[in-house]
Amino acid sequence: MPPWLESMLASEYAYLALFAVFVLEGAMLMYFMPSELIVPGSLILFGHSPGTVVAVVGIAVLGATVGQVALFTLAQRGGREWLLQKRWFRVSEDSLDRFDGWFDRWGPVVVPVSNALLFTRGMLTVPAGLAEMDRRRFVVLSALGTLVFESALAGLYVFGVDLLW
Repeated sequence: MPPWLESMLASEYAYLALFAVFVLEGAMLMYFMPSELIVPGSLILFGHSPGTVVAVVGIAVLGATVGQVALFTLAQRGGREWLLQKRWFRVSEDSLDRFDGWFDRWGPVVVPVSNALLFTRGMLTVPAGLAEMDRRRFVVLSALGTLVFESALAGLYVFGVDLLW
């Protein structure tokens, strides 16, 4: 590893950068990197001691939740049509209709469920915001689903590394 990269990863800025990445991921702005690779990639770079795993998962949950709350707030304040007109919002109207239907049918319980599943992470953030869901309830449910997802990714990585070595 180049000395400059090793120095950066050992600094206090590494976790701050990871937090920023997760905020972008939670706000659905990380189109250039699959979110499923962020936690395992972080554990490859930082190591996988129990303390490091807890720190990375904690940062992931906090950052992604902050990003989702930002998107939730934009949905509440800007509305559906405003979001669909924004170039950075890359969810089609058909997909948004489908996720609106999920929220209408199942209610707030789909927020943590969707955050805990591949390919649907964060997709219920906008319908929850449009439905005027209580912000505190959204934060708790969003964080819970993200905790399940990121913990599973970390567990799979650590278990896989232990199997290989």
